[in-house]
Amino acid sequence: MASTLLCELDRLGPDAAAAGTSPTYSASSAAEYTRRLVNTQYENFSVVSFVAPKRLRQDFANVYAFCRWADDLGDETGDRQQSLDLLAWWQDELEACYAGRTRHPVYVALSKTIEKHDIPMKPFADLIDAFVQDQRVVRYETWEQVLDYCTRSADPVGRLVLYLCGYRDAERQTLSDATCTALQLVNFWQDVRRDIVERDRIYVPAEDLHAERLTHEMLVGHVNGTQPMKLWQHSAYRRVIRTLVDRTAPLFERGRALWPLLADDVRLSIQLFTLGGESIAQAIRQLDYNTLEHRPSLSKAAKLMLMGRVLAAKYVGAPV
Repeated sequence: MASTLLCELDRLGPDAAAAGTSPTYSASSAAEYTRRLVNTQYENFSVVSFVAPKRLRQDFANVYAFCRWADDLGDETGDRQQSLDLLAWWQDELEACYAGRTRHPVYVALSKTIEKHDIPMKPFADLIDAFVQDQRVVRYETWEQVLDYCTRSADPVGRLVLYLCGYRDAERQTLSDATCTALQLVNFWQDVRRDIVERDRIYVPAEDLHAERLTHEMLVGHVNGTQPMKLWQHSAYRRVIRTLVDRTAPLFERGRALWPLLADDVRLSIQLFTLGGESIAQAIRQLDYNTLEHRPSLSKAAKLMLMGRVLAAKYVGAPV
């Protein structure tokens, strides 16, 4: 198991909990655990947590630690049945948390955030359900099926952020959903090759491939080297990704309407998420949509430029 978190299962996992050998965490030691997790392992979140209001940084860390554990339990074991078993345990721990029985350090820390911000269980449970779906569904036939998946894999994250920031209304949640779905979708179009190689998973809808006389099997055969695609098929694939990127763009634009509805001290983090996703979409365009061969990404310099744009908008009124 390559994941650092999965290496901790011996002392923090279900067997240790059943045997009563899990270490006991106080509220302060659990909070230190989640801070250490995000600060030492996950650079992108460290940047976001830095620009988040200081009053919310611990809560951001607690929520992110929950998401990171769920993600690794789902995607890092290399065994789908084991992942399903571990995710069922993680769901049990979530329900125990809401019942006032916390053991795992993530839930000890998260319980304080849940209580302080009165967060319902649903967004956490939806995220776990998405990771469960990942073990059972590895191909998607339609755009609507992909969007439905995003309602559980992406949208709950934005809603959790809104809860942390004190917002509970349907208008802001709907706008946040647009941004989160767009971020998830652009990640799919960015990671087509990686998802095939590492997860045997394809989110590109079969209906869009069929419109260009392509199939999921053709993508897999090309990536695995068993049946390289012909030149016309490469061109057809790029047209599919262009269509999907163009279809995703209006969601980013719609989500921008959330910005003026947020307090100044929380707007910065949301803007960074949006600008980062839009920049990945632009990087895909610059690759001529050839994400079956290459994975577009942002350099550190590009990330710093994005932060600079947002800071300039905040302090000198420059347009984002």
